[in-house]
Amino acid sequence: MDGNGRWAKKRSLPRSAGHVAGAKTFKNIARYCNKIGLKYLTVYAFSTENWKRPEDEVKNIMNLLRDYLKDAENFKDENIRVNFIGDRTPLDDDIKALMEKNEKASANATGLTLNIAINYGGRDEITTAVKNIIKSGLKPEDITEQVISDNLYTKGMPDPDFIIRPSGEYRLSNYLIWQSAYAEYWFSDILWPDFTEKHLEKAIDDYNHRNRRFGGV
Repeated sequence: MDGNGRWAKKRSLPRSAGHVAGAKTFKNIARYCNKIGLKYLTVYAFSTENWKRPEDEVKNIMNLLRDYLKDAENFKDENIRVNFIGDRTPLDDDIKALMEKNEKASANATGLTLNIAINYGGRDEITTAVKNIIKSGLKPEDITEQVISDNLYTKGMPDPDFIIRPSGEYRLSNYLIWQSAYAEYWFSDILWPDFTEKHLEKAIDDYNHRNRRFGGV
């Protein structure tokens, strides 16, 4: 969900205003994905590198996360399962408690599974997985791709078919590195707060016209 800061700058607004607008877009898109029957949506909300941003900006993002987590209870009837991926260790205790509360409250939902990546980094995820595998005592010959997948934050979920990167950037930015090996990509110059259901429909239409061979003919 990239481009919040640039969206605000274009309007001579503080970066925090861009994050507020981006949070609103996130809610709209998540609800729309559930409405059209998508089973999984993973959004990159805060990366392991985002701690390098100014302290005030990080504080504003965390407060927005708090507001979302408190507000999420009002949407429990939407049949969306909420799940968080990433290292929760550095987060404030109240945020971690709210995350766990939301996961438990929505655990039985059968609609969209909404993964929210908080303090997430693809390399960090793989490093953590390797450490866990070593701790398990597995022999090298017993380590398979499935074993690695089973030690990632996305254990039990399918790999992403489609990754959308808004805001004019053309890189993966340490996102779902293992899982996205055969994902299709869709890049656009649209800043995240301006991303609408129509843009999502266009992206999905483009995806539906692609030929996915997975290394075959």
